[in-house]
Amino acid sequence: MPYEWMPTDAPDSPQAELHLWPFRSLPRRGFVWVMGIGFSMMLIPLLGLLGSIALWWLLPFALGAMGALWFFIEKSYKDGEILEELLIQRDLITLTRHDPRGDEQHWNANPHWVTVEIHKRSGPVPNYVTLKGNGREVEIGAFLSEDERPKLYEELREALLRVKSFG
Repeated sequence: MPYEWMPTDAPDSPQAELHLWPFRSLPRRGFVWVMGIGFSMMLIPLLGLLGSIALWWLLPFALGAMGALWFFIEKSYKDGEILEELLIQRDLITLTRHDPRGDEQHWNANPHWVTVEIHKRSGPVPNYVTLKGNGREVEIGAFLSEDERPKLYEELREALLRVKSFG
């Protein structure tokens, strides 16, 4: 799953720490393979045109297609560099979202007044998970899959319950 509960054994560390990030369906190694196979497939029809003027007419379009593939896959990687960090302490819960362009969004509240909600159908995505507290409702893990969000909801509920009970 593209989220991980971090171990918190130190006495001054948070009660719970969660990191969430978007799923990567194409790792960097796969990107190299896609570009290599794409370039090889592009060469097959161009090899038949070696020595003719038609090669020079088609070559810019073929290279443009490879350049566009490279650009848009790189853009996808850059747009997917989202990290959400949730720190749950006895008296403070903090959610920080690091966006791809370097922006950060912060939200915090007292965990005793925070509720975790799942919106089965009413959110922008199915099983939309939110944290509600301090007069605001914020999303968490909206980029997770439809199956992962209910699991996240249950784990968040349990973590908050532990902090509220044993805080």
